[in-house]
Amino acid sequence: MRKYQEGRERKLTELVCNCCGKKLTVENGIAVEESCHIEIPWGYFSKKDGENHIFDLCEECYDKIIRGFAVPPMVEERTEIF
Repeated sequence: MRKYQEGRERKLTELVCNCCGKKLTVENGIAVEESCHIEIPWGYFSKKDGENHIFDLCEECYDKIIRGFAVPPMVEERTEIF
């Protein structure tokens, strides 16, 4: 879950893992701990048609969740980090 300071420029003020509730470090509007940000716009063929679900996971919760996958996510090495 992300909270922003509204105003002239939208600035990130808080970042909390939706799974465990851990507050992730934010400095000067920038998250300095890595997290997984997910936005899912549900469509016509779901029971959530028209809903947009948004959440954040800390790295530990992400790792715990993917360990339970029947098919693990594809992992590719990146040469540039942005």
